Amino acid sequence: MISSKRNSKALYIDTEALSTLALVQEGLLAPVTGLMNEATAREVDSKKVYKGVPFPFSFILAPTGRRNKKVLEALEVGEIVDLVSEGSKVGELKVEEVFEIDPSTRLQHIYGTSDPSHPGVRNTLARLGDMAVSGEYRVNYPLIRDTISRVNQIIRRTGAKRIASMVLAANPINRAHERMIRQSISEADIVVLFLRKPFTNEGLRYDIRLNALNLFIDNFLPRNRVIVVPFENSYIFAGCNELILDALLARNYGCNELIIGRNHAGLGLYYDQNRLNSIFDRLSDIDIEIKTVDEYVYCDTCRTLVSSRTCPHGQHHHIHYHSQSIMTLIQNGILPPTILVRKEISANIIAALFPNRFEHLQELYYSLMPSSGLLEKKSDEQFYKKLMMLYQTSSLT
Repeated sequence: MISSKRNSKALYIDTEALSTLALVQEGLLAPVTGLMNEATAREVDSKKVYKGVPFPFSFILAPTGRRNKKVLEALEVGEIVDLVSEGSKVGELKVEEVFEIDPSTRLQHIYGTSDPSHPGVRNTLARLGDMAVSGEYRVNYPLIRDTISRVNQIIRRTGAKRIASMVLAANPINRAHERMIRQSISEADIVVLFLRKPFTNEGLRYDIRLNALNLFIDNFLPRNRVIVVPFENSYIFAGCNELILDALLARNYGCNELIIGRNHAGLGLYYDQNRLNSIFDRLSDIDIEIKTVDEYVYCDTCRTLVSSRTCPHGQHHHIHYHSQSIMTLIQNGILPPTILVRKEISANIIAALFPNRFEHLQELYYSLMPSSGLLEKKSDEQFYKKLMMLYQTSSLT
């Protein structure tokens, strides 16, 4: 229980640090369940293992800022310090140890580089101090605990045994995503979709991506077999170790299968102790099955969505589902072709990004669209869906 009484000393953390502390507190990155002291941190950074389970780097709290550094320098063992975020007390920490760290070395462990031109390195460097504190802590962050309870209730109620999972940015959700999700549902009792919720403003807003994903699930999937989990992926899930932490997260949510694409950035080969390794060598010690699926493309000869490994036609016949390219169309207000993104989803996203875009929408709608003659107010989303249907109408011959 977190005391409401203010202590004389406080450490100031941002929401990203608070979320990550809560994630560990609730056991979602077990066997890591708390902050590491200096000796343990050094061992984990060196061996990449914690309690016999792969863990790519130490879990520490090293907040930046002159005010925090002054507090850290004055802390004593056994002292209780407040954790404060956005002006409010969100937790407490009982000091075990305060020790110095090298931010550059820590960045190297997380991202595989400390080059400040790397966007992840740049963002993390701005919020990483050179002193860390360890000790027992408690934070108040109801979102994660409530989500765990909801997932557990659904699993118990349905009696699901085979629980698959996917980690998605869905930025935006496209036809390839849809195919992967459908395939997962056909082979599992329940599919848990971890929807990335980053602490940056890159890409589509989280609420827009969530609405689009729910629209697809509610209208085109068996709704009681899909669970969407908001996944606040802080900086620790970035870089070359993302897949290991994703696997731990999924396992600790109760999933027994994690589905990833063959082109996942974390599947690279690397040399360790003069031996060629794959990430699967390390994932084998995590009690979860890792299943890879082929890249899906649209083949203009097959005229459907196909696996790039099984289609006999060459690359020049394939349309790829490149998220950033699709995003470029959407951000410029252009409806992507329906072979890339379902028209209902495109309409939903474009309407959210460009509200009240047309000055005389109702007039435009009834001038262009077939209608029953009844004059009803139409939304931007309805207009875009109808417009896409016109694009799909057979050409005049």
